[in-house]
Amino acid sequence: MPVVVTDNTFEDVVLKSDKPVIVDFWAVWCGPCRMVAPVMDQLEKKYGDKIVVAKVDVDKEQKYAAEYGVRNIPTILVFQNGEAIGRQVGVAPFEVFDKAISQLVGEEA
Repeated sequence: MPVVVTDNTFEDVVLKSDKPVIVDFWAVWCGPCRMVAPVMDQLEKKYGDKIVVAKVDVDKEQKYAAEYGVRNIPTILVFQNGEAIGRQVGVAPFEVFDKAISQLVGEEA
């Protein structure tokens, strides 16, 4: 299960992580967000403890969504060493994320 991140925990979970972090900015009412959720679960299963998969509910937690310019959901940001290094807006297949993450952790997609 992805880690639920709040405005209060974002810095510790995402920005201070020593692993790549994939953050799914979503909302309960968002249909496309529900389509992305299984993809995030697949990434977590494949990469295990090599990455952190996190979710931010933009209706409840708005600080970092605003800071990173999240205007549409789902928006998935990839962080490495506290910096946002990748962005996907909208639904994308597992392979798109798999390729990006595999490069970060040094594995074949």
